[in-house]
Amino acid sequence: MRVPTPRQLRHSSRLLRSLSTNAQTTPSSTIDPDEIEHFSRLSAQWWDEQGELKMLHKMNPSRVAWLKHKIVETKEMDCEKSSVPWKALSGMRILDVGCGGGLLSESLARLGARVTGIDAAASNISIADLHKSHDHLLQNIVYRHAPVETLATEGHQFDALCGMEVLEHVDEPSHFLKSCAGLIKPGGHLFLSTISRTPFAHLLTITMAENMLRLVARGTHSYPKFIRPSELVSFFQELGWITRTFDGRPTRHEAEVRGIVYAPWKGEWQLGPRGAGWSEQCNYLFWARKPVRLD
Repeated sequence: MRVPTPRQLRHSSRLLRSLSTNAQTTPSSTIDPDEIEHFSRLSAQWWDEQGELKMLHKMNPSRVAWLKHKIVETKEMDCEKSSVPWKALSGMRILDVGCGGGLLSESLARLGARVTGIDAAASNISIADLHKSHDHLLQNIVYRHAPVETLATEGHQFDALCGMEVLEHVDEPSHFLKSCAGLIKPGGHLFLSTISRTPFAHLLTITMAENMLRLVARGTHSYPKFIRPSELVSFFQELGWITRTFDGRPTRHEAEVRGIVYAPWKGEWQLGPRGAGWSEQCNYLFWARKPVRLD
């Protein structure tokens, strides 16, 4: 097992803390070529529910349910007419960053969203397009082989952006997140799913899942790239999306962190209770809402 060095850990932590709104240069892409090569090798397995990506298949229902819940909750906070969950996404323009073979994109499209799925691996986009072609009800999905930075330069705006299991695979996460933020319209939503940088997460995701149980392919995760929830909260405070916190936690109308835990006795992923720090020690979900007006 490769143990991350103190220098690697300090570098990973600085990636988010060093956000500068006056940065002189921005990379044209935050893609790590090694990550793309790794996931390209797995692309043919995207729709094998018992293959190396089976844990993503198991996680998807919980991610979608939480996403629907947050959309309904914010509509109620805005005093809009309450939507039943299965109609909450109808007509929304959603960008699925790192869409892979289209697992999340298809779930969102079936709920009525107009989805754009992008991925840096051309083989993933080929698989996603092929799978979509077998269902005429999925014509509200458009797939593109492109990094998020390309769409940012094209001036697109979406009602919501999803980056599920992506953040822990990119270089320069601060630049990646700024590109994502620019693609969300005022009042829109950002949904992330990632892994916290804790010894417990290293034990579960690398030592156990990769090296011992072989639940996922070796090399899928790089511990120094994991991001702690507190670092995401600090990032969006600096960006102006989060204005108030209580005990380090944002108010629920601006952002939310929820742990997501695998229950092997049920064979499914479950959301942890709100504010339960123990459930955020490995996988967690993050939601933030872009202010209607940034001062």
